[in-house]
Formats: sequence, C-alpha cells, structure tokens
Amino acid sequence: MGDAVKTRAVVLGGSIAGLFAARVLADAYDEVLIVDRDVLVGVEGPRRHCPQSRHINGLLARGQRVMEELYPGITEQLFADGVPTGDLAGSVRWYFNGSRLRQRHAGLVCVAASRPKLEHHIRERTRVLPGVVFAERHDILGLEATPDRSRVIGVRVQSLDGDDGAGEEKVISADLVVDATGRGSRTPIWLEALGYPRVEEERTKIGLGYVTQHYRLTADPYHGDLSINPVASPALPRGAIFTKTDGDRVELTTYGILGDHPPTDQEGLYAWVKSLAVPDIYDALQHAEPLDEPVAFRFPTTLRRRYERMSRFPDGLLVTGDAVCCFNPVYAQGMTVAALGALVIRAQLHTGAVPDPAQYFADLAREVIDQPWEMTHTVDLGFPGVPGERTRKVRVAQAFLRMVQTAATRDGVVAAAYMRGAGLVDGPEALMRPAMLARILWNALPRGRRAQEPPRTRRPAGVAEKVKASAP
Repeated sequence: MGDAVKTRAVVLGGSIAGLFAARVLADAYDEVLIVDRDVLVGVEGPRRHCPQSRHINGLLARGQRVMEELYPGITEQLFADGVPTGDLAGSVRWYFNGSRLRQRHAGLVCVAASRPKLEHHIRERTRVLPGVVFAERHDILGLEATPDRSRVIGVRVQSLDGDDGAGEEKVISADLVVDATGRGSRTPIWLEALGYPRVEEERTKIGLGYVTQHYRLTADPYHGDLSINPVASPALPRGAIFTKTDGDRVELTTYGILGDHPPTDQEGLYAWVKSLAVPDIYDALQHAEPLDEPVAFRFPTTLRRRYERMSRFPDGLLVTGDAVCCFNPVYAQGMTVAALGALVIRAQLHTGAVPDPAQYFADLAREVIDQPWEMTHTVDLGFPGVPGERTRKVRVAQAFLRMVQTAATRDGVVAAAYMRGAGLVDGPEALMRPAMLARILWNALPRGRRAQEPPRTRRPAGVAEKVKASAP
C-alpha cells in the first residue's frame, strides 16, 4: 500500500482516555499518532502535565472489564507487577454516614494501581500495537479544516524541543482527529473559530479539594481488607480513601467539599484525618512512615459539554474522556467512562466508514455518560451548600439512596448490589427489582420495627413503581 492511500488517526492527549481511544483506532487506521506535551514512552512516574497522576485514580469494576477486553491479560500483568487486588464490595471497608457497610464479595475486581503504574501498563500495551506512533513534547495549536470548514483534516502542532523551547509549527494531516486533552480541551474555542456555535456546558460548583500522601506502614490496619474508605456525608463533608497500592505502599487521598479542604502541612493533615467520621485511618497513621510530602489538588466544578445537542459539528473530529465530561473525582468514574467511550468509538468504526460525529455523541451520551452523570449529580445535591435545583425526582432519588445505604449496613446482599451499581456494572434498575427492593425496604426500617429476616411475600404495592419513575 502506498503512502498516498494510508489512513491516519490523530489522538490529542496521551493520558488514559487518549490511550483507550488509540487502542480501538489502531484496528481501523494504518497509523495512529498520539500527540502530547509530555514525554510518555518509558515514563513510570507522575507526569508534569497530568497533575491528578499524583493522586488516587480509581478504575471501577466496569472499567477493569473493558480494559481487559481491550488488552487481554493486562490485569494479571498489573498484579504480577505488585499491584494489590480485592473485591470492591468484599475487600473494601466502606463507611457511609459513619456506619460500616456489610462486606460481601460481588465479583467486582479492584485494581489498586497508582495512576502512574496503571497508565504505564496501558501505554506500553498501546505502544506495541502496529501503526501506533507517539509525537511527544508537542504543543497542540489548533485544528486544520477544509475551505468550507465542514471537515477537520488535521492539527497544527509545535515542538517544544527547539533552541528557544519552541520549534517550528507544522500541520499533521489526519482522516480523523480525536480530542482527549481533558478538562482543559480547547475544542469549544476551536469550533467557534471555525464558525460553529459554542457547545452548551453544564457545571455544578462543588468546591472539592483533596490532598494525597504515600506511606509505609509498620502495622497492618487492614486485617485482610484492601482499602478503608469513609465517604463524605452532608453531616460531615469530609472523606478519604486509604488503600494499599503498588510498591508495597499505602496511598491516602483525603478530601473536603465547598471550600473545606485538607491542609498540606503534616501536623495539620494528621489533625484533619483525626476529624473523619471513623478513627481507622488516623489510628493507622500512628504506625506509618511518610514517603513523600502531602500534595493538594483543587476541583471547583463538575463539567459536562453537551456536544450531542449541537446542531452542526464538523466531520473528522470526535471528543472523548474528560474533554466531554468531568465527574466529581470522588466517585472515580472518569477512567471507566473513558474506557466505555472507546467502545463507542469502536462501534462507529465497525463498518469501516468514517465516524458520524452526531451519532457518536448521541450514543456516548445515552450509553455511557447519562447514568453516571445523573448519579453523581444527585449525590452532589445531597450537600446543602451545593447550588442546584432539588427537583422532586432528585429528592426521591436521594431518599431512596439513603434507604439503600442504611440497608447496606445491615445486609451484605444489598451492599453488594449497591457496589455493583457504583462500579457501573449494573444499572440503577437492579436495585428496584422486587426481591431486592423488598430487602432494601425491610433493612432500612428502624431496628425495633423489623424481624431478623426480610419477609418473602408479594411485591410492596406501588413502592417500586414510584421509585422507578423518580430515580435517575
């Protein structure tokens, strides 16, 4: 095949979303070029232009399954490289509203890799695919389009390795460009410059701030568990994830919302951890050696760009990952949604035709983003200081969620089902099936008003229908 007829896809951004996109594109294009400002190949530590790589980044159970589908055997490779594992429902010590959930294995594989370790393995598996090439240390300047601006045909880039730190600009031609540059994506601005309307954006101000530090423990607080996770609640909007990770280390990310943020001085951080709803983590840190300094990160708002609502969009351009939707990172949905987004791209490439952006964005919204976005939005609005409309639908969903969390502290079956939903393995309808709903309602009753076992009688009349109609 001559060079003139070779096809090329260009992926902007070499982080997790970009790598997942490159993986599926490699099956359809002769060349897949990944452009990024950082050095990528061979890097095993945090990257300069990926500040969240210094913090806990969770891959939900559904994300792990998609990752394994795209890179067969990668899960075992991670475990062989010292990454701990467990079950999201059976090996994690969850606390909601200060109460511990019952633990029960639910077939939800946890991959407790640090962000750099996970990214390194995915990058190495992507790098060896035929046709995949990395353009490292390049700034992305803009899009190239046809004269009528109906189609994107390439990108303008500039090397960062010139004598004065900036090399010559050049255009990389492409049959398809995929923007995976994250929250700071400039696609909305580039589209306006090409004469397209500005994409509609939805934001919720949550004022999240978190601090991460790594430790070596001299005593084991886990007793067979993988992680200790007290979740923030309206009564105490502070939480933490305290997990085993690679390198025989433990990783702590502790957070607060609405401007109540953890300090980065060591003494202040310990005092903050002591204020959490349960003492487990503070007690463990009395037997811990810090391996680095506490590092802070601020996340002021969630963000969703509604590309599916645009009346016009150029051919030859797709957007994926955080460049489309940034969830509250506490719920660890970002990487999993990026993986699921890659499957939507793959479906668009199945026939060999050029992807249709309108169909892609519609499928991405409906099949991937809508459910977790509604889920996190509902939870975020449970905090009184978070601005937003508490519609009847939201209030009913919040009331049902409180019942589920209460029931999950008493019934491992409910807890496992709840975690399957949180892990994006099951949809919210799984909690509303008659047998499960009866279990939830029974276990949510005050202890003095219920027997030891839930009744095995007919479906509660009307309750399931009311919840189902109001839940997101």
